[in-house]
Amino acid sequence: MLSWIVVLPLIGFLINGLWYAFLQAPAGRKKAGSVVPGAIATAAIFGSFLVSLSVFLKLNELPESQRVIEQVAFSWMKFAEINVDFGFRVDVLSTLFTLVITGVGTLIHLYSIGYMSHDETPTKFFAYLNLFCFAMLILVTGSSLPILFLGWEGVGLCSYLLIGYWYKDEEKASAGKKAFIVNRVGDFGFILGMFLIYTTFGTLDFVALKQAVAANGATVAAGTLTAIGLLLFVGCMGKSAQIPLYVWLPDAMAGPTPVSALIHAATMVTSGVYMVSRLNFIYSLSPTALGVVATVGALTAFFAATIAIAQTDIKKVLAYSTVSQLGYMFLACGVGAYTAGVFHVITHAFFKALLFLGAGSVIHGMHEEQDILKMGGLKSKMPKTWMVFAAGWLAICGIPPFSGFFSKDEILWEAMSSHHGSFWLWLVGALTAMMTAFYMTRLYTLTFLGKPRFKEGAAAHAAKHDDHGHGHHDDDHGHGHGHGGGKVHESPAIMVVPLQVLAVLSIIGGFMGIPHASWLAHWLDPVIPHGHAEPTVAPFWEWVLMGVSVAGAGLGIFGALKLYAQLDVAAELKKRFAFAHRLLENKWFVDELYEMVFVKPIYFLSQGLWKGIDVGVIDRFVVGLGKVSMWTGQTVRVLQTGSIQTYAFVLLLGLIMTLGYFIYGMV
Repeated sequence: MLSWIVVLPLIGFLINGLWYAFLQAPAGRKKAGSVVPGAIATAAIFGSFLVSLSVFLKLNELPESQRVIEQVAFSWMKFAEINVDFGFRVDVLSTLFTLVITGVGTLIHLYSIGYMSHDETPTKFFAYLNLFCFAMLILVTGSSLPILFLGWEGVGLCSYLLIGYWYKDEEKASAGKKAFIVNRVGDFGFILGMFLIYTTFGTLDFVALKQAVAANGATVAAGTLTAIGLLLFVGCMGKSAQIPLYVWLPDAMAGPTPVSALIHAATMVTSGVYMVSRLNFIYSLSPTALGVVATVGALTAFFAATIAIAQTDIKKVLAYSTVSQLGYMFLACGVGAYTAGVFHVITHAFFKALLFLGAGSVIHGMHEEQDILKMGGLKSKMPKTWMVFAAGWLAICGIPPFSGFFSKDEILWEAMSSHHGSFWLWLVGALTAMMTAFYMTRLYTLTFLGKPRFKEGAAAHAAKHDDHGHGHHDDDHGHGHGHGGGKVHESPAIMVVPLQVLAVLSIIGGFMGIPHASWLAHWLDPVIPHGHAEPTVAPFWEWVLMGVSVAGAGLGIFGALKLYAQLDVAAELKKRFAFAHRLLENKWFVDELYEMVFVKPIYFLSQGLWKGIDVGVIDRFVVGLGKVSMWTGQTVRVLQTGSIQTYAFVLLLGLIMTLGYFIYGMV
């Protein structure tokens, strides 16, 4: 039964992929419609969700110590002492991820039917979307590290395909390449980590590895365990966008908005959190590795939040918000609170998918406008989108009883009270939470509240036909509406209904992790043991810190509402702190720094090697051999005159020389 969780999205990919490759692409059809391919893809991922749900219910019926279901599909790799079966294993941890991936994925697929209705190749898009989910499900259901890594690389490939979906636009194609290349840097560390695990413990299977670590972990050098943890975390830095490999994620906004929601909410970027949580038994033996994870997570959360404050593209704000929230998840894992990290993965999937799809609804209704400074007053124009977006906004701000409050508060409490935590980690997390409330309220206010800063009929762009014949706009997804003008409008029901479902989940989703009565912590106990270490601070501090975090969120919300209620005051403040604003608006110039330190030197080195070694040495040597061959051929060719008399003379001359040689030898 487990294989159907993975196979159904693969079937959807094959149907749509073959349909496009053999029936649509060769015929050069410009418009195929999104309903049929969208229905096929949505049915495939929804079927996977139903199987995932049945597996979850089956696990719930089993005794706590036996909540695992395994299935071996075939023998994958067998050489020397290495034997890797292609097997699926779903336990209490992976079943949560399969439910989130397939559940939220179904809503994103359904939403995409409306969102991509004007796209030129929706069949290809839905094929890629199903393939993405297939790869992510391989990642979380694989029974060993090699299978996890197969899914890990699969989501990397699919992110390249989907981010650069409109590859004929050079900027979008470059964003896809950037995601692919940056992730290769992290994946190199992941591979080295797997090699070190195998040479240390002799296995890559998760169950066998856990047993080996339990039996021999105490005798393994601390430096080896730290090296394993850090090398694997390098992979997480790439895939889950942590400092210094976070730079690809904001550029991933070049893809269609449903892609942003899928990558940022339910799939790829959470894979690093899953991997660290899955291997918690290794990380818990290395305080140094945990300290690095927590510190990088906290710094990433704070750093990305500062950038989000000054962005004006609605999707870029949410992108840096995702980087920041991922930092929160790794902060939790780094202080040993793996359950809190997984809890935030789930709640974040609800409210961040809602926010991205809500942003897509705004872009759709505003005829491709993404600049929040050119919005305002959409509350009355798009009331349904406004209501659901408000739920996501309050959830990410951490306002009770919305889902983000419970998971964020749990992380902050663990950052202070855990044996691996500290006051400084809590402080960075608390300041980040306040900034999150501020920039998300800024986004919400400039988008939905106040007076409209656009003219009805001028909110749309005329379609621009690029040199490839696509009717794209210079916008998010190139719907190609071609409006010369039009009123701002609410999105269709097929886009609004998934938003409403996600809004409900964003409101109630946090109750699965109520402190001291957490169903989630109890559920995850077989994989992530909890509750065995006493907090390092008095219990009453939990209530104090909860009050401080809610007050900080309230202060951030109040400050943003007050500031952006009068845009002239905000503009004056921007002028007064022009340098700081420019610094944040330009993302601390990190991309420019990387360009100068890494990209250009590698480019010039490549140019030098190409011209100096390839062209200057190798090509000249090969060309020289060719010229020698030509010269000798031309020289010998002189003897080929075509005259029989000449050939007879040469033959006679040779015969005389041969006879002379033998006669000289006899003498």
